Amino acid sequence: MIKKVLPEDEQLVNRRLDVALAALLPDLSRAHIQRLIEEGLVTVNKRVAPKSRKLSAGDVIETAQTPPEDTAVVPMNIPLDIPYEDDDLLVVNKPRGMVVHPAVGNRDGTLVNALLYHCSGSLSGINGVLRPGIVHRIDKDTSGLLLVAKNDFAHHSLANQLSRHSIKREYRAVVYGTFAEHTGTVDAPIGRNPRDRKNFCVTSANSKKAVTHFEVLAAGEKYSMLRLTLETGRTHQIRVHMAYIGHPVAGDRVYAHKAARALLEGQCLHAALIGFIHPRKGSYIEISSPLPSYFIDAARRAGIAAEAR
Repeated sequence: MIKKVLPEDEQLVNRRLDVALAALLPDLSRAHIQRLIEEGLVTVNKRVAPKSRKLSAGDVIETAQTPPEDTAVVPMNIPLDIPYEDDDLLVVNKPRGMVVHPAVGNRDGTLVNALLYHCSGSLSGINGVLRPGIVHRIDKDTSGLLLVAKNDFAHHSLANQLSRHSIKREYRAVVYGTFAEHTGTVDAPIGRNPRDRKNFCVTSANSKKAVTHFEVLAAGEKYSMLRLTLETGRTHQIRVHMAYIGHPVAGDRVYAHKAARALLEGQCLHAALIGFIHPRKGSYIEISSPLPSYFIDAARRAGIAAEAR
């Protein structure tokens, strides 16, 4: 933990948090500091703060132990399930339990390590050496489809589609409880949890709009299987929204209550479909992924037929 207290005569009083932190921590790059703030790893007076926050004399600025600056990632020969690939991009079917990119505590065995080997290093460099080609992410214990860009042209196009919410993304989940209505929408903003900055919650403070649509596909006595469509793409969005309405994702070790965690270890959530406009060809491409074995087994234990799709 790094702790700084702004004295009365500090020249950084009334300056933005990101500007002040860059001056206070000269060994870190501006981009790295921006990432720390965006990931909720910087607090002012014990509260997570946006980069635009103006500082006052006496403010206490703290950062969590900062991850190292970008360093080389080693290509690793890890088998990948790739349902689509061309010269510009690929769609990979990530297994449950695989981390997407290296971070503190997970330097090897990630999807990025495998992609560097598979693509011989030919990946978009927009996100730096730790996240080459990564257009969007899914959690370690979420399985399913991810878009990967092989060059900056493709990355810019796909990122723009994401920002316009024009990429189609469907998930399947087993959640706790049953529903009175067949379909529904959760429209609730998501931001960092002020009590635990590693996690998220529905909040009006420093939050972003988040919308999740769901449809009940099947139900057992205590669990339901849902098709979920993301209108926005916030971190942990489905997990946070489902917990917010009282139907946490089964097995979720962070957002689910004890009863919902009994079905399995790690959330029962699968990115089942992705649709996008090809950056170069201009054609619409839609890729689907069948339910993996862990998901089918969990659904059966929950009393839901595996055929329910």
